[in-house]
Amino acid sequence: MIPRALTWSSDARRLRILDQRLLPERVVERELCTIDEVDEALRTLAVRGAPAIGVAAALGVIAAFARAGVPDRAALLAALDRLAGARPTAVNLPWAMARLRRVVIVAEANLLDALAAEAERILAEDIAMCDAIGRHGQGLLPDGARVLTHCNAGALATAGIGTALAPVYTASAAGRRVEVIACETRPLLQGSRITAWELSAAGIPVTVCTDSMAAALMREGRLDLVLVGADRIAANGDIANKIGTYGHAVAAHHHGLPFYVAAPSSTIDASLFGGASIPIERRDADEVRRVGGQVVAPPDVPVENPAFDITPASLISAIVTDRGVFRPPYRFVEAP
Repeated sequence: MIPRALTWSSDARRLRILDQRLLPERVVERELCTIDEVDEALRTLAVRGAPAIGVAAALGVIAAFARAGVPDRAALLAALDRLAGARPTAVNLPWAMARLRRVVIVAEANLLDALAAEAERILAEDIAMCDAIGRHGQGLLPDGARVLTHCNAGALATAGIGTALAPVYTASAAGRRVEVIACETRPLLQGSRITAWELSAAGIPVTVCTDSMAAALMREGRLDLVLVGADRIAANGDIANKIGTYGHAVAAHHHGLPFYVAAPSSTIDASLFGGASIPIERRDADEVRRVGGQVVAPPDVPVENPAFDITPASLISAIVTDRGVFRPPYRFVEAP
């Protein structure tokens, strides 16, 4: 079975998430009941992945205000603004909050019902988006494909079957043999902790490697393609994804391997021409200084900890969205 990042009860208006900070050692679900709890879950990566945080924030607003009685419009708008800024790089979060903001502004009656309907549309669209990416992208994976991926862009990063892993799941369901090599993804190890756990639970063959091993595996002919997600895509096809993605793209280009990106169309930010304009989230230095509570760097040495990097469109073989497969030059306004 493919694990789920979150579950939503539409009648009780309750949101539960799988706390991904604790994987793979512990599998713990949490109910998010307040805006503080939703905000904390987003910022600390208890729920993570561009599509999942947009969905979780939207549903979390409904869950929180369902317990607060008649919602106050000013309080709702303040909550939406607060959550929109919790993770600055992923465009899906402010996109989802903007959709709820429009409802707050225009709804005349039954405000919470109207908000819940919009949040549930966001949830349904995300599930359908994942399925569409799987259908469009599965043709990029031949039988026996050995796929390198980075970070987690699977079911645990969405409300459905994932973005970068959706073609893997769809191809496997169609009877094709697919093997995934998951980079560990320093500093928070989303690849080894989350991707490997998710794929193992779903019955997909997976091997973990350190980030620094990927280029050597390419040179040895042990990989066929790279498939990653994206937290934001600029109008020219540049992408922001988990730090380390750019290095894999450079190595894939050098070794003549296809480098594919899979992401929802909502990730495309047409307001930004290129990747240089994408804001990059910078996180706490202790995420690098410590691994599993163990200090691995001197406390007085400066640390760099950008959460994302930019991969230019010139290194990307194709971008798979729910609207189809786009190839360079990237023009997202028209259908592919």
